[in-house]
Amino acid sequence: MISLLTQFRTFSFACLLVSAFMGCSGGDENATEQVVPSSVDGRYLVDWNRALTAVMVTDIISPPVASRDYAYPNIAAYEVLANLDPGFRSLAGQLRDLEATPRPTEIVDPELASTIAFSRAAQQFVFDGSPLARKEQETLEVARTALSSAVVQASIKYGEAMATAILAYASTDNYAQTRTMTRFQVATEDPARWIPTPPDYNDGLEPNWNQIRPFILTTADEFTPAPPTPFDSSRSSLFYREMMEVYETAANLDSEQVEIAQFWDCNPFASTHEGHTVSFEKKITPGGHWVGIAGIASLSQEMDAMQTAEALALTTIALFDAFISCWDEKYRSELTRPETVINRYVDPDWRPILQTPPFPEYTSGHSVASGSASVVLTRLFGEPFAFVDSTEVAYGLPVRSFESFREAADEAAISRMYGGIHYRPAIEHGVTQGRAVGDRVYSSIRTRESGLS
Repeated sequence: MISLLTQFRTFSFACLLVSAFMGCSGGDENATEQVVPSSVDGRYLVDWNRALTAVMVTDIISPPVASRDYAYPNIAAYEVLANLDPGFRSLAGQLRDLEATPRPTEIVDPELASTIAFSRAAQQFVFDGSPLARKEQETLEVARTALSSAVVQASIKYGEAMATAILAYASTDNYAQTRTMTRFQVATEDPARWIPTPPDYNDGLEPNWNQIRPFILTTADEFTPAPPTPFDSSRSSLFYREMMEVYETAANLDSEQVEIAQFWDCNPFASTHEGHTVSFEKKITPGGHWVGIAGIASLSQEMDAMQTAEALALTTIALFDAFISCWDEKYRSELTRPETVINRYVDPDWRPILQTPPFPEYTSGHSVASGSASVVLTRLFGEPFAFVDSTEVAYGLPVRSFESFREAADEAAISRMYGGIHYRPAIEHGVTQGRAVGDRVYSSIRTRESGLS
């Protein structure tokens, strides 16, 4: 573990967090000076997000729910570190309904305290938190060999307090209430409206997600996109031409376009059917892919813990609000998928190269999510920002290289056409919608005392 947990006894740091909220006395010789997060390597936060992603993949967590599961643990970690760094600001009073978060009253280790906050929060958002609990225990074992017992205990106490506070905040976002709301009702008599698609014919996913409280958006419909092209099955109609574009594109894909479609698939519900046996493929969500990209960018710049926490928190906040905005439109327009229309009017045996996800077509979730995340990351890291995206290597796919986050977002968006699961307007309007969300998130949050993040 590259951190102060293995270097604490070797180095001495100035006490920068003076009388504002804590002193520099008490404890043994290893607990007399408060370490600032800028002295800590941030790669452990990237590692924790990767561990959370692995659990989500096993749990088969849906894209909108995954955005929630990433956001709150990263907010918890950020708040710990921001409350230890005089150059950064808490998100309290900036995110909707988030009140002042706990501040430390003893000397703590930034990495250990933020790790505990992230881990304890994350474990409450997944079905099986045992892998995260084991990883936390391994961290504690290292900490106890590198830090004084007073610092270890104080760090655990503070991390737990922050996790408790953020979990309490999460409990008021209306998620629990949406679990008992009316399920999506299919209107099979209307050919324009979405119906379940092969091979699993799952019900519409999260039809009430627009009832979740956003972090920054004033309302779920703040960035309602232009409406989709009106459904019209006549061959001369614009809608029919858009449908045929999907059909013809899928029939003429080159090898790179197939690779692009597969690279950005990010469908945790993709399944394989063999006789009566159904198995699910291991795939991350669109949000998980962009959390991975945020981590890659942070590592490439050798960012410290505070900067890494900032990048991950802002990215996951943008993704969270993006899914609320997108899902609000999906269940307003309820547009039918290309697979359904092509099977009905063109080719009854046609299947897209990607499995169609179980929710309405308009707008494209990956386009909205990618648009929002790419804006935040571009504002943080600048443009151009060349990077190699290795996010999917763990899931059997090769790396892809990009010259900017915008380029990656544009490729993610058009991949939905290559995959045969979206018409062009859902892609183009989705990116616009996502970028508006990303701009709103970034311009509304001030993470640094010297100015915007």
